Amino acid sequence: MPRLPVIRRLSDRLARALLILGAAATASGAQSDSTAVGPLFTYRDALLAGGVVVTARLVHPLDDYFAQRLQDSSTQSSRKLQLIATFVRTTAAPGAYIIGGTMYLVGRVADNRKLASLGLHGTEGLVIGELTASVLKSLVGRQRPYVAPRNASSYQLLRGTKSNDFRSFPSGHSVAAFAAAAAVTAETSRNDPSSTWYVAPVMYGGAALVGISRMYNNQHWASDVLVGAGIGTFAGLKVVRFHDSRPHSGVDRIFLAASLVPDGNGGRSLRWSIVPAAWLGRR
Repeated sequence: MPRLPVIRRLSDRLARALLILGAAATASGAQSDSTAVGPLFTYRDALLAGGVVVTARLVHPLDDYFAQRLQDSSTQSSRKLQLIATFVRTTAAPGAYIIGGTMYLVGRVADNRKLASLGLHGTEGLVIGELTASVLKSLVGRQRPYVAPRNASSYQLLRGTKSNDFRSFPSGHSVAAFAAAAAVTAETSRNDPSSTWYVAPVMYGGAALVGISRMYNNQHWASDVLVGAGIGTFAGLKVVRFHDSRPHSGVDRIFLAASLVPDGNGGRSLRWSIVPAAWLGRR
């Protein structure tokens, strides 16, 4: 019978792998995604993607082992671990959308463009990442760990369109968590480079916990989590870089140029415009 220390060692190893991914993404973002000019995709993206693929491939043979260990009765009976798993899972989805939307609205009300941009771009990264994950889930049709008999190598094209039991690859919650972590880290690094050393560990550490919680809840295999982390990280970084290099893109023109104006009755109304905010300022 596996013991709790064994479970902790397994979780620590996976957490370290996820944190290493986060550190690599932070370095990539700091060097290539904070600049306002240059190509959207760089060789660092290929290195990051290659690292995710290789790591997931190495972990794949251990998927069954991880799943079995994390479902040990002594671990599953811990109320504290159950509460932590529920909290971090909910924080990732739908929590990340609520947090991002709130940041955007508060930024617009307070006329704080940086906060509004952080909320908007973080949410945009979430949407792009999760749409990508949803397509892959439908196409790959990988069996979830809770489906009996447990089989980490059970894939079938388009099977994910028929049942949620076969939408394991990749982990959508991991995508959401790492997309938010990447976008927030990249945005804050751009606005205040000195913040990276404490923002990145908090954001990517929290995202790693989300991935582990999905394994603990028997919803995903370890390789699902790793690939989901890679997709989310990539989505978050590319959204921020795209808007950095195209400051008057369609999304920013519509959502960041909107403003709250007096409605004549003592209140305020939200006015939208597709005209760039800089033009509105000159008028």
